[in-house]
Amino acid sequence: MAKKITIVGLGAGDLQQLPFGVYQLITKSEHLFLRTKEHPIIVELNNEIRYEAFDSIYEENDDFDEVYRKIVETLLEKAADQDIVYAVPGHPLVAEKTVQLLLNNGREKGYTIVVQGGQSFIDSTFQALEIDPIEGFQLVDALTLKSEQLQLNGHVLITQVYDQMVASDVKLTLMEQLPDDYRVTIVTAAGSSQQLIKEVPLYELDRETSVNNLTSVYVPPVKNNELLYHQFTSFRQIVAELRGPDGCPWDKEQTHHSLKRYLIEECYELLEAIEEEDIDHMIEELGDVLLQVVLHAQIGEDDGMFSIDDVIRAVAEKMVRRHPHVFGETVVQDTNEVLANWEEIKQKELPIRTSILDSVSSALPALSKAFHLQKKAAKVGFDWPTVDETWEKVKEEITEFEDELKLNTNDHYIMKEFGDVLFALVNVGRHYHIEPEEALASTNKKFYDRFRYIEKKAEEHNLKLQDMSLEEMDQLWNEAKKIDKEG
Repeated sequence: MAKKITIVGLGAGDLQQLPFGVYQLITKSEHLFLRTKEHPIIVELNNEIRYEAFDSIYEENDDFDEVYRKIVETLLEKAADQDIVYAVPGHPLVAEKTVQLLLNNGREKGYTIVVQGGQSFIDSTFQALEIDPIEGFQLVDALTLKSEQLQLNGHVLITQVYDQMVASDVKLTLMEQLPDDYRVTIVTAAGSSQQLIKEVPLYELDRETSVNNLTSVYVPPVKNNELLYHQFTSFRQIVAELRGPDGCPWDKEQTHHSLKRYLIEECYELLEAIEEEDIDHMIEELGDVLLQVVLHAQIGEDDGMFSIDDVIRAVAEKMVRRHPHVFGETVVQDTNEVLANWEEIKQKELPIRTSILDSVSSALPALSKAFHLQKKAAKVGFDWPTVDETWEKVKEEITEFEDELKLNTNDHYIMKEFGDVLFALVNVGRHYHIEPEEALASTNKKFYDRFRYIEKKAEEHNLKLQDMSLEEMDQLWNEAKKIDKEG
């Protein structure tokens, strides 16, 4: 039993570029198999060789993984009792999935797999484009191309652009990162007499009829940094430069403590944009929040303490760890089970605390902190069983507040009783899944909009608010309220 497969590369061009040893092997082989016969050398040697090609498998299957699997399966069957030669375009170890499968699967099954030479299309492409890969080079497969993997500061070569459909996918992926009119180069049959090089704007990439199984797409390095402003790496570099030796004096002076108030402000402005359902405003405010995060990370890096990579790694690990139903084997039925698992995992991660309430951040606004304190206590059963009882507690606290006012004691006691009323109201809202900060922010906006309506109406009638009666202003308030309700 032979079990030997010799793999050779047909190179990227004409017969004159084919190594003599490979030429002898394919012309003398009695059992020659080709991944595809669509290659200039096969056309030239058609009368000198006998072969079996796998083009029909491509025609029968839309899934390339299935194509490669069937080709490898057939090759292993053929080599079970005879030595065979398998020829692929270019070099066997460059962009050849079937070769990698043979090396792994074939050797595991006891086959002898021998890889011989062949000229890679990469060399011919470098020569055709007159580029030097030392400047930075990335080779990617068109069939598995993902936008986020592209390194557009260097030379990018996208191989296996078989047809216009693949070219269309490549175009759409590149358009996620580059302008529609960015100039790219279509390289077909590099290094052969049929070599064709054509530069086109990106939007025309899939309109070229010359695209075939010898086609690659070259994306030249991006020189205009503004084109990459959407990438996180570019933003990170901008922030680093702001805090660099020649950066902005204000940015260089900032510390974690000095930036606290800005982070709070930006978060509230984001909440306002969400409340307004203003997408453009949300984009802007999310960017401002991101700026605060990256600034803090840059300060950490400048101080030699941590970097944004540590921040991202920590949250990525946490998300995987706390979602075992997504990244592990845990099975959940609904959101309640998800939240229960999350809390259980979170408790295991936390350091030993003297109280379960210690996990509630002391930096939260008072209303939000009240909400989360109550929520933590409720998880161990310290909660009114029904919402009706929480309403009774509100009434009780209001009565105590009124009694304190009647007694006319000092302001400190009055303030505490008023705080109890607010705390009880937060508890009512919690039973209805209402976050108090969000609710109050919504009311603040509503108050602003309605009061602004009163101001505008007064301006229209050349009136000053201080000259208007409360009844007049209240009438305008009700008009604003009606307009608000009617949308």
